[in-house]
Amino acid sequence: MKKQTAALLLSFSLVAGCLAGCAPQNAAVNESPSAAPAESVDLTILYEADEDMINNYSLLAVNPDTPFADADGNPVSDVYINTEGAAALINWMLSEAGKAAIADYGYADYGEYLFHLTEDGPTSAADIPQATEETKVIRMSTTTSVNDSGLLGYLLPLFEEAYGYTVEVTSAGTGKAIASAQNGNADLLLVHSKSQEEDFVDGGYSYVLPGFEGERLTFMYNYFVLCGPSADPAGVKEAATVKDAFAAIAEGKYPFVSRGDQSGTHTKEISLWPEDLGITTDAASVEGYADWYTCSNAGMGVCLTMAEETGAYILSDKATFLTFRASNGAIE
Repeated sequence: MKKQTAALLLSFSLVAGCLAGCAPQNAAVNESPSAAPAESVDLTILYEADEDMINNYSLLAVNPDTPFADADGNPVSDVYINTEGAAALINWMLSEAGKAAIADYGYADYGEYLFHLTEDGPTSAADIPQATEETKVIRMSTTTSVNDSGLLGYLLPLFEEAYGYTVEVTSAGTGKAIASAQNGNADLLLVHSKSQEEDFVDGGYSYVLPGFEGERLTFMYNYFVLCGPSADPAGVKEAATVKDAFAAIAEGKYPFVSRGDQSGTHTKEISLWPEDLGITTDAASVEGYADWYTCSNAGMGVCLTMAEETGAYILSDKATFLTFRASNGAIE
């Protein structure tokens, strides 16, 4: 059944992709008993710790006074943005308690910390109000990585129990997550694509919360990792830099699964290919590479399953990959 399901996912994602248009040296992977690869998963981390693989995450509060519009550009009226609830959640995540929970996440299960706090990042000592009937539901639009990695499933119950809020999470690629906020369907964002975040701010969709200096609150990071079959036919483990590793995959036309969804991971991936390939977030840019490059237009969990089933290379955030491996490839 697993093989049939994966095959159906692969077929659907390929079609969806076409319709949608879609530290400086390589460090050794640190293993521990709790982080040992599951026997049923061959996909493994082959390259990491390159300075080009840092993955920063930001919180942004949605501006209630922005001119919201639907996907067709039509104005949307009667939008309610829960600014008090969004501020409460942001201030908690940037508080001593929230940061401690983030920094601790993952070690007990994986033998290593999955997310790290940015040095000199924003902090909050603001009083956090208890939820009221009007403010208790908070809508967060975020990326699949913080959801699929289990981070939000760990953090949000701590916040909800302490302050009485209910956080409704919608996860998608960063591009789609931001679009949801622009449509008036989110109170705050947790995303990881600097250029898209800056466009969101420049468009007037965010505002500066009291006590902070800017709209983008970049507060934590993890690392992207280049994963692939353990046999590593492209020899990426021996590459001097991650960009050399991507060049080796392209030169040998080894199978590669791309998110293809304008997510933060997709945006990072296209920055790592040799420039002369002309690969962009536009699916038309990879039509000539269809014999080895799969533009999936799917989330991280689905893409990891596709890479596992097809013996392909893939760029993933490390936290989601470790969760995928620990669950024997069962993540969705």
